[in-house]
Amino acid sequence: MLAVNYTTLRENLKSYCDKVSDNGETVIVTRKDEKNVVLISLDEWNDLQRAVRNADYLAKIDRSATAIKEGRIVTKTMEELEAMADE
Repeated sequence: MLAVNYTTLRENLKSYCDKVSDNGETVIVTRKDEKNVVLISLDEWNDLQRAVRNADYLAKIDRSATAIKEGRIVTKTMEELEAMADE
C-alpha cells in the first residue's frame, strides 16, 4: 500500500495508475482537507463488490435457515404457485 499526496499523484498520475493496474498496488491519496481517497484497480473494485454481494446473499440464506428452524414457513403446491404466477 502506498500513500501519496494529491499534488504528487497529479504530477505522476500515469506512474501511479500503472502501479495500481500492473502491480496490484493500492494508493491512498492524502488531501489537505483530510478527505482522503483510495485508488484501486477495476479488478480489485469488482472483487470487493462481489464480496459485498456474496455477504448479503449469505446473510439472506442464514435468515431463511433460521426461519425454517423456527417453523416460519409457508408451503404451497405447484398449482398454487402457478396460480400466483398467472395473477
